[in-house]
Amino acid sequence: MYDFGQVYKIPTVIMRGGTSKGLIVRKSDLPRDPVLRDEVLLKMYGSPDESQVDGLGGGTSLSSKLAIIGPPTHPDAHIDYTFGQVSLEKKTIDYNVTCGNFVTAVGLYAAEEGYVPLVEPITYVNIYNNNINKMIVAEIPVKNGQIQYEGDFVIDGVPGTSSRIMLNFMDSGGTFTGRTLPTNRPFDSITLLDGRTFEVSIIDCANVLVFVRAEDVGLKGTELQGEVNGNPEILDTLEKIRVEAGIMAGLLKEEDRHIISPAAHALPKIAVVTSPKDYITVKNKMVYRDEIDIVSRYITMGQLHRTHAVSGAMALAAAAKIPGTIPHQQAFMGGGGIRIGHPSGTMYVDADVEFSGGSWNVKRAANGRTARRLMEGYAHIPFSLLKVHQKTTEELSNLA
Repeated sequence: MYDFGQVYKIPTVIMRGGTSKGLIVRKSDLPRDPVLRDEVLLKMYGSPDESQVDGLGGGTSLSSKLAIIGPPTHPDAHIDYTFGQVSLEKKTIDYNVTCGNFVTAVGLYAAEEGYVPLVEPITYVNIYNNNINKMIVAEIPVKNGQIQYEGDFVIDGVPGTSSRIMLNFMDSGGTFTGRTLPTNRPFDSITLLDGRTFEVSIIDCANVLVFVRAEDVGLKGTELQGEVNGNPEILDTLEKIRVEAGIMAGLLKEEDRHIISPAAHALPKIAVVTSPKDYITVKNKMVYRDEIDIVSRYITMGQLHRTHAVSGAMALAAAAKIPGTIPHQQAFMGGGGIRIGHPSGTMYVDADVEFSGGSWNVKRAANGRTARRLMEGYAHIPFSLLKVHQKTTEELSNLA
């Protein structure tokens, strides 16, 4: 962070990773004090404000991602990565989640910034994710000593083609709760306060996901954003199921039930699934049932995701390979990975799952993504914001 008179200027990179977009900032350029750090970051994004018009955020949960990076603290890592989900509605940044899409940008950033020497044909970037204390390995294509940006790989939800960046989430089972099946059961029965009962499967792999059958909540499972986000009754039911499952998994506290919200309590996530069906995407493209193995609709921050979160897809792939889970019941399972149908198209994800020592373990979950650096420069922070914390100029310059 640098003092330029009435503003502080913070070096910032704007990147797209998969179907997410956000800012990458270095830990060394932010205040060491976590309260002041988050004040600065919220101002950079223009939060809280649904439009984020006074900042660099994009006004949606998918374009309000944050990556704080720094030198590696793990002996096998090339870079440290802390993910934050910046709220649009509240003055908060959630560090208790992770993002499989945006970590693609972190891998590319590390290669571009020289955190790892470039090696042909693939440069492996070991990313230590501080949110989950797990290693993520990104595979960056390299040709003629340079990063290979051009390619023919396509991900639904992002226009155009690019080179493929494979993401490998190593030892990803039990990321947040210590167990791939937090309740030790492939499915559970949840009763809401109004008496309604639903069957769910709770899976902890890269993120914690609650899976429920689409038909059980009054959906076909092939709905698009308008049909779900415009239905407050459905969203309310899914939120109530999510909260009960979160309490059951030990992620949420019973006594906090009245203050739990999607914006402030991101985990667990919830997704509705159904068996393969023909449907039309948001871009009016037909997806045929024989092109997919399962249909999923993923909810994030109380709204239907326009594609599907990578971490959620990895949890789905792991769940589909565990007998008795709702995804396993709904999926058409062949060999290898699983093809997921989402609102914008399809996604292929793989997971290596094994039963050992009385529990299910996920040794690796993987997915192909793309990423791109969009802009770099300085974010301007008013000096007055920093002064309200009664920090001296010397303290403000004493950064991490």
